[in-house]
Amino acid sequence: MKLRELGENRLLAQLLPHLPSERSVFAGAGDDCALVENRRGRKFLVLKTDCVVEGVHFLSQANALDVGWKAMMRPLSDFAATSAVPQFALITLIVSKQTKNDWVKKIYRGLSRAAARFQISIVGGETSGTRGPAVISVSVAGFVERSRCVLRSGGKIDDDLFVTGRLGGANRRRHLRFVPRIEESRWLTKNFALHAMIDLSDGLGADLPRLARASKVGFDIDKKNLPLNRAATIDDAISEGEDYELLFAISPRNSARLQMNWRRKFPRLPLTRIGCLIPQSAIRNSQSLSGYVHFK
Repeated sequence: MKLRELGENRLLAQLLPHLPSERSVFAGAGDDCALVENRRGRKFLVLKTDCVVEGVHFLSQANALDVGWKAMMRPLSDFAATSAVPQFALITLIVSKQTKNDWVKKIYRGLSRAAARFQISIVGGETSGTRGPAVISVSVAGFVERSRCVLRSGGKIDDDLFVTGRLGGANRRRHLRFVPRIEESRWLTKNFALHAMIDLSDGLGADLPRLARASKVGFDIDKKNLPLNRAATIDDAISEGEDYELLFAISPRNSARLQMNWRRKFPRLPLTRIGCLIPQSAIRNSQSLSGYVHFK
């Protein structure tokens, strides 16, 4: 069977259960970031790697500064989903020998500007040649307090589902210049007990079912209530991907206080209740949701 027939989710379901692990790994492959026990303190070591591929995540004519920015910000969006603080980054650059030196310099300028935005030190990496498209891979290490880490798997029946910002239309250049919701995530976990969270990189239609499966629950959403970017449709909001907003589950007892305090703290950034978590036996809407799927 070829990967285009298998799809990303089924491929990972075959691979992840067989990866080696040990007791110090609190959360491993399959969540937004890996969390590893830190014996010297009350914090987890947080690890994440991500990449951008020419022709998949950016076009060859894209501004190299923007490509470097996006390459750094993609793993940081996963840090936001875990409410973690990034500290160090490693860069792997894989390009053709025909690549212009000026393009590479601009890539690293974009990487550096994005890292400086969150006070991250770029501490090393690797370069390699290829006959194929350019690839920039970024690995990030940081920390999160045990009391504030959020996984995909903690959602509970009757939890309210909230999404930050607006969805859809990210492919109209905005996907190259986004800022991960790390500040918002850190504020959320300082003031509220979030049960589960994920960043919307592959679209609501792909990432919401992932959160629900990890939490062993179903979901019900009001499509008409989805917060849309200008000129975006409901279908765009569900299926396009690369919004890099946060989707999280919280007890309905805290929803009113959350919305009131959010408006005070982030008056220019919408926070929208889009639905709730329900028992798996009562799943509604899941069959009509679909986001970006790798290898398809």
